[in-house]
Amino acid sequence: MDDWRLMHKLSTFAMAWMLGGCSLIPDYQRPPAPVPTQYPQAGVYALAQSGTSDWQHLFRDPALQRLIGDALGNNRDLRVAALNVEAFQAQYRIQRADLFPAVSATGAGQRRRLPGDVTGTGKPAITSSYSATLGLSAYELDLFGRIRSLSEQAMLTYLGTEEARRSAQLSLVANVANAYLTWRADQELLALAHQTLDANEHSLRLTSRSKTAGKASALDVVQARTSVESTRASVARYERQVAQDLNNLALLVGGAVDEHLPSRPLADDLVARVPAGLPSDLLQRRPDILQAEYQLRAANANIGAARAAFFPSVSLTANAGSASTELSGLFKGGSGSWTFQPQINLPIFNAGSLRASLDYAKLQKDISVAQYEKSIQTAFQEVADGLAARQTFVDQLQAQRDFVAANQQYYNLAEHRYRSGVDSNLTFLDAQRALFSSQQALIVDRLAQLVAEVNLYTALGGAWQVSASPTAAADIPPASPAHNEGKTG
Repeated sequence: MDDWRLMHKLSTFAMAWMLGGCSLIPDYQRPPAPVPTQYPQAGVYALAQSGTSDWQHLFRDPALQRLIGDALGNNRDLRVAALNVEAFQAQYRIQRADLFPAVSATGAGQRRRLPGDVTGTGKPAITSSYSATLGLSAYELDLFGRIRSLSEQAMLTYLGTEEARRSAQLSLVANVANAYLTWRADQELLALAHQTLDANEHSLRLTSRSKTAGKASALDVVQARTSVESTRASVARYERQVAQDLNNLALLVGGAVDEHLPSRPLADDLVARVPAGLPSDLLQRRPDILQAEYQLRAANANIGAARAAFFPSVSLTANAGSASTELSGLFKGGSGSWTFQPQINLPIFNAGSLRASLDYAKLQKDISVAQYEKSIQTAFQEVADGLAARQTFVDQLQAQRDFVAANQQYYNLAEHRYRSGVDSNLTFLDAQRALFSSQQALIVDRLAQLVAEVNLYTALGGAWQVSASPTAAADIPPASPAHNEGKTG
């Protein structure tokens, strides 16, 4: 009796193992990051570690914050990215359903007439048959983890598309910010061009009067007019740019944008500084790096499916029900019926197809490793460039402000000396052009500094906290030294 119980337990354990199967997926080890452990610290990287990490506080213009909020709700590209996530989630559910048997109920009825030479009696006959069954069809026992490997691959691909959506959202925030800042900069350039045009037209009128009084030549008038026409061309160019900037912003936001939207002036502190942290933080924050790692893990899972294809597969078809020649007798005693049909498929010769499939799966993993490492290197380079720009733009803007102040003084002195008859009109016109050009350059440099800070925010992977997806937490086993899944937290 004890031997029977022991055999019963062993057979139950064996059956549970056969139904649960095993996994041939290689142990996943996250590749080491091919970048230094620290960003550059000295020289132009002096401001690398200062700043805020909350994107709502990163952009200090309420109008910009409102536009970003509208874009996150209305942008069509982001909507497509979100729908792609749902589509891959559905594909994962389809693949995962293969782990479980599909049970179906069927009912069938048939009446047929047989000719006399078939019945053997010489007389035709009409026969009837009815059946009702409940069963499963071609359910594969996942003994070697082929189906579970494909299911895990589908899940990791789905999680990768979720990171792609986050990457699209991050890019959208940055693109709206850059488009808005460009629009504001072009508005300031347009206002500056209008102011300069008014000054040049006033100078032209004074020069024309001086010519009438005999104090200026016709050449002076023509030279003054060239400054007016040149500035008028600048006004037209900036008017076009402002209109196109507004159209681009409306496309990103997904709706109309008020051209008279109240906002803060385009100042250096309009965008706060983002903290750089450490290069290892990029592995947890950059959506493109997380997406590349999910793709790498999906390729690793696909190797398990390719390995399992070398082993036999077992599928079951079984049903039970009742059958009768009369519909009224379908559920009477003695009408029971059942079918049990196991099928084993053992690959014997396939001209190297399975080996080639396994080699292909391994090569795809190697490609994914290289892509993952390249994404880390690209992220490191983008962050390092952003940190270098941070300090240099501070110095550049201060130098440009000093340059504008010097040109303003030059313009004031040149105008006074020209009106006093000490210098020629050429010196005054040169001072006008120099002042206008330096003021334009200051606005452009300020825009470049703000855009560089936005781009650094993007390079750092945004400012939100990254946590494991609920799906990932539910379906991926926790990491261990021997099987490091590389989950993020």
